[in-house]
Amino acid sequence: MNTLEDVITIELPVSETLKIKRNRFYPDNATSLEGLKRASIVTGTHGDELEGQYVLFLLSQWLRQNSHTIRGIIDLYPALNALGIDSITRSVPFYNVDLNRVFPGSKNDFLPAQIAEGIVEVIAGSALAIDIHSSNIFLREIPQVRMSVEYAPQLLPLANYMGIDFVWIHDAVTVLESTFAHAMNTRGTKTLVVEMGVGMRVTQSYGHDLLEGILNVLAFEGLILRPLKARKLPITSEKGEVFYLNANASGLFVPALEHSQRVKAGEKIGQIVSALTGEVLEEIFSPANGLLFTLREYPIVYEGSLIARIFGGQS
Repeated sequence: MNTLEDVITIELPVSETLKIKRNRFYPDNATSLEGLKRASIVTGTHGDELEGQYVLFLLSQWLRQNSHTIRGIIDLYPALNALGIDSITRSVPFYNVDLNRVFPGSKNDFLPAQIAEGIVEVIAGSALAIDIHSSNIFLREIPQVRMSVEYAPQLLPLANYMGIDFVWIHDAVTVLESTFAHAMNTRGTKTLVVEMGVGMRVTQSYGHDLLEGILNVLAFEGLILRPLKARKLPITSEKGEVFYLNANASGLFVPALEHSQRVKAGEKIGQIVSALTGEVLEEIFSPANGLLFTLREYPIVYEGSLIARIFGGQS
């Protein structure tokens, strides 16, 4: 069974109301939801990230068609930043604030912090959360799970069941402490962050792969009755180094490789050219053998623009 609910309601100026909605799935024969294990799958924290919209569509469809397998509560939140989704804006409109930088929030603060506080309160108590992100419009990412060093011991086993390509474990504490994932992990909800694709687009193949990964994790946690499927183990960043390739010139970036390939040290990643003069301004080469897991999608670049990220140590 499933129910659609308005779980957060905040009055806005000019007699308007912000509503954040949830689609809750639970066992067909449930007479009470008390004591049932709960998972929360969220997306839409940034209004220009749409990959998660497709994933939640697929997951909602699967749960409706297979409701007899549900053994716990599975909550889907497609638009945490509902105003951003409606206006195709990455941040919370009018405030120009990244919602994923104000957690855990406060009900006595400005609107973005009120939204963050409401989200934390509604999702608190979930055993598991999966936070789905896209990249921005400038970069394309392979499907990856990102987590902090602090919570890696609890989260890595779940990530292994996802069958995701790459797990990036990092210690950027100043950023992580203001995110949804950190707020929930500190409250005892195991929270995985998935990053994939590119902003303002939907990569269907990534969506279908992630659906299978989410179902596997839900089965592992006992929330659905479904055989666990063998999934490839991810590459983890503990076993190598992440290299950042930034532009040293401004111009048009022309890639020489497809995204998500394994590259050799010295292999050409692409070049930056001038449309005005016809010159090649810079050629960009891989600094190591590795996995090209981030690649520039938007071709106009400026000095310092991120071109690619390579996880070294993979031949």
